[in-house]
Amino acid sequence: MHTQHTLEDIKVNLKLKLAALWASLMFLIIYLDYFHLYMPNMIDEIRTGIVFEFDITQGFLLIALIVVTIPALMIFLSVALPVTINRRVNIIIATMNIPCILFNLAGVAWAHMYVGAAVQVVLLCLIIRYAWKWPRVEI
Repeated sequence: MHTQHTLEDIKVNLKLKLAALWASLMFLIIYLDYFHLYMPNMIDEIRTGIVFEFDITQGFLLIALIVVTIPALMIFLSVALPVTINRRVNIIIATMNIPCILFNLAGVAWAHMYVGAAVQVVLLCLIIRYAWKWPRVEI
């Protein structure tokens, strides 16, 4: 007697999918910033106190921290927020992040930056799509 087994396709909660997408986005943000340091003269520019066209000041670093803190917090908030707020916040924050991602292509942009930005935009679009199509239940 031969028994066949098939793999069980476990349904993943939408909140966990959103958190995983935000986590993936954060990994890309971190790695792209890290790889940026390998580009010629970038460390020298940082040492002179300039990033792209901006002076490295406390204000600049605070804004940079806020920009990356928001998607980092979305990993947790996607799991913790109540559904109606969760849906709106995911749509709004993901939509607001797309221009930020594209702004990073201003100035000198290498192929890895374009590919990274494209993947980040796809992840953000998936977040928007999943949140937009959040399943509804009859009450």
